[in-house]
Amino acid sequence: MKYKKYEILEKIKGKLIISCQALPSEPLYVEDKSIMYLMARAAKKAGSPCIRTNSIRDIIAIKEETSLPVIGIIKIEYEGYDSYITPTMKEIDELVSVDTDIIALDCTMRKRGDGSTINEFITDIKNKYPDIILMADISTYEEGINAWKCGVDFVGTTLSGYTSYSPKINAPDIDLVKRLSSAIDIPVIAEGKIHYPEQAVQMLESGAYAVVVGGAITRPLEIAQRFINAIEVINNV
Repeated sequence: MKYKKYEILEKIKGKLIISCQALPSEPLYVEDKSIMYLMARAAKKAGSPCIRTNSIRDIIAIKEETSLPVIGIIKIEYEGYDSYITPTMKEIDELVSVDTDIIALDCTMRKRGDGSTINEFITDIKNKYPDIILMADISTYEEGINAWKCGVDFVGTTLSGYTSYSPKINAPDIDLVKRLSSAIDIPVIAEGKIHYPEQAVQMLESGAYAVVVGGAITRPLEIAQRFINAIEVINNV
């Protein structure tokens, strides 16, 4: 099943979207099968109306398990590309082929290996797939405005703090959410460095249409390290 845009908007407004991902370098990645559907099962049971995930196999498994709408990405590094979230048409094609409900992609202004601009890439995508639903992962206000003008459906603050020119803070970029939500007429999805429930609430209060949280919920290594690092500070005093 593939959801229509209005159905997704109704489901996610004011809600928490949980990101269920595991890269090959992480403990929950299993080479020969997807196990992220188990994380997604827990997310659905907790009340999440939508799942963000990476890779074709996890999208298929999660959609089969939960029947929830999925924000799908493919993380891949190519020589000459600074971006790694759904960077080329090859990944777009693959995500479309499995009925990904929303396709997220890097919409920063960083270097693209094929020489195209992000504006040209978005135009090419929309020409090829007129009914596609796109979420722009951006890192700055200017990138968010640019993506909005290019006709994306959602703007996500996913990459704030992850580009060399965006603020380096170990907390969500509340100011970016506030500025974008007051400037554009499409939903702003707050994502990135949201570690605690009160921060998620603060993002909604700052104008976010919905909030995405991943590592603080579905990455046990990251969660365990946060506790251990805090205790080590006391031990080293």
